[in-house]
Amino acid sequence: MRSKRRNAPLLFVSIPVFILLAFLPFSLLYGQVKKDTLTFRIMSYNVENLFDCRHDTLKNDYEFLAGAVRHWNYTKYKKKLDAIARVIIAVGRWTPPALVALCEVENDSVLRDLTRYSALREADYRYVITHSPDERGIDVALLYQRGLFKLLSAQSYPVTKPHERSRPTRDILHVSGLLLSHDTLDVLITHFPSRSGGAKASEPYRLSAAQRLKNVADSLCRARTRPQIIIMGDFNDYPVNKSVQKILKAGVPPTEADALDSQTLYHLLARKSTADKYFGSYKYQGEWGLLDHIILSGNLLKPDSPLYTAEDRADVFLAPFLLSEDKKYGGSQPFRTYYGMKYQAGYSDHLPVWAEFKLLY
Repeated sequence: MRSKRRNAPLLFVSIPVFILLAFLPFSLLYGQVKKDTLTFRIMSYNVENLFDCRHDTLKNDYEFLAGAVRHWNYTKYKKKLDAIARVIIAVGRWTPPALVALCEVENDSVLRDLTRYSALREADYRYVITHSPDERGIDVALLYQRGLFKLLSAQSYPVTKPHERSRPTRDILHVSGLLLSHDTLDVLITHFPSRSGGAKASEPYRLSAAQRLKNVADSLCRARTRPQIIIMGDFNDYPVNKSVQKILKAGVPPTEADALDSQTLYHLLARKSTADKYFGSYKYQGEWGLLDHIILSGNLLKPDSPLYTAEDRADVFLAPFLLSEDKKYGGSQPFRTYYGMKYQAGYSDHLPVWAEFKLLY
């Protein structure tokens, strides 16, 4: 009897242990999801006056009509489309980038022709474009691949003119999309007012545009649990200028990941820009400078983020076919479509900038 009472508790304990051991492999797998990674590349490119050959009512596009001063025609237009498509494919290393921000595009027609009737037709891009009050009719746009970026919403934000006499400028484009990781990515594309009339005199307009951009970014940081924001475009300002440093407060990322703030904006190319005087996307009077920017919210620079990049994964695309000899100042310069009024059959007066992310999904 004593032995039976001694063994009974052992039998009682052994049953749940056996069941636990039997179901242990399943309990370890429960709730786990196999994850994979892919390369998610983005780029920003000012394509220098991508105009079609037709007149847009109420827009000053006359210089790009047949018989006008530039002698623009369908042959040159088609060549321009093919040139831009070649650049986009090359930046993606023969795999078209997931997102392409474009500045200086005239309308929906040129984007339809670019995505359907150029070498990009096999990439299956879709696009979103602003319809700004810019007098020349140029806008900003985003090309996106639907398999990598599911469009959720798109909105334009006008920029307040600093003076009544100031000409209207391009709207800021905000596009939200869903990634394969089921996270929301917010993309802001901008083309700040030019330096026409002098950098100092025109600066208030760019500061106004920067403040509008900062307000939108701040509202997204407040609205998102985990903000993932990418800002791209032609700022017509350098990383050291007030629009970037004082308004956006987008400085170089900290060297330690623990110091990153999810609510702060960081400039992905600023460190390279300050370290190398020949680094830039635009050349003005013999000096290279970075007018085209990629700015991110802090979450996108954290190594454990589902969408992650770093400074060494971003650069200016400095391909030899995009450059021509700078006969006046020496060295090379962007191979542009026009040099003054002389047609060169080049690409753009800007070079593209790009960044490569790792997407975990």
